Amino acid sequence: MSEPRYWQALFDYHTWQVFLADGGRWLGFREGRWTTVQRIRTGDTVLCYLTGVSRWVGAVVANGAPFQSATGDGAEDPLPVRLPVKPVVSLTPETGIPVDELRERLSIFQGATADRHWTARFRASPTRLPTADGEMVMEALLEGQVQPVVREVEPRRLWRRGLSGFRPGVEDAPQPVNISGLQETSSHSEIQWLLLKLGADMGLNLWVARNDRGRRWAGQRFDALPGLLEALPQPFEPATRRIIEMIDVLWLKGNTIIAAFEVESTTVIYSGLLRMADLVALQPNLSIPLYLVAPDERRRKVMAEIRRPAFGQLTPPLPSICRFITFSALRGRAQEVATVLPYLHPDFIREIAEPCDGEA
Repeated sequence: MSEPRYWQALFDYHTWQVFLADGGRWLGFREGRWTTVQRIRTGDTVLCYLTGVSRWVGAVVANGAPFQSATGDGAEDPLPVRLPVKPVVSLTPETGIPVDELRERLSIFQGATADRHWTARFRASPTRLPTADGEMVMEALLEGQVQPVVREVEPRRLWRRGLSGFRPGVEDAPQPVNISGLQETSSHSEIQWLLLKLGADMGLNLWVARNDRGRRWAGQRFDALPGLLEALPQPFEPATRRIIEMIDVLWLKGNTIIAAFEVESTTVIYSGLLRMADLVALQPNLSIPLYLVAPDERRRKVMAEIRRPAFGQLTPPLPSICRFITFSALRGRAQEVATVLPYLHPDFIREIAEPCDGEA
């Protein structure tokens, strides 16, 4: 068996979010990196490094040969070199693995010339990493997925750098700070917390996306809530289980999932929809109520996306089994029922949800 090979690709916060929203299917690089990308073989691991905050946030495995894209419309693609990949680990900026925590253990930081040469691996994308270093980072990522540790992220660092296009490439000059992305992250945490707290107050068991367990809202950690499960019930096959484990919030009664919520707070509305679509495709007889929760101003976009033909061709069609809840409706209803939650049936959430197929 050949020795495992590890590479590193660079992302900024925006490109990482778009990469995830697109399903993590492929990486893109600048034309000048074509020779290097051709050296990546199927089965090689590419570690995903978030610039600005200097943390590893994921890992993918190459699952096809690299190729050069052709737009066909005369437009110039800034990242025409493509590499098909399959996601393995995905963390948030808050739960990513800081480079400083591994600095003393990685060979790229050791030796007389390390001070002059290690930065090259964090300025070009992709770059090859020594096998031992790659294995150490991968081990830290896997541990971070199972037992995430939340570390504060400074807004000015998160948005300090930008990349041309929507996919990882060579770092460009620093970009102006954009605080909207952090506001979206904050809103996402708030709504996740609200859904979890509602479930806990009704005496339900809970599940939060595995890479969000260490998050907190208003000083309260998600994993401190009563009823939060350490592991999901066993009835699902591995592929289905992996999808369910990444859904934002689940309410369970005993071992039965009675509601699933995806919070779509980011500008790009895809990730939750794709998870739900994958779930329906793998389990067409699944009877779990599905809810998309998003800001009021994004209602039209959510409805437009979920009514795309690709989602309508699923069996059953995704719009027919998924309902939509606005942030304001959820916040308002949560206040109204705060004192009677122990006596409510979980179906009360359906009262503030509207159908996504246009039917009442």
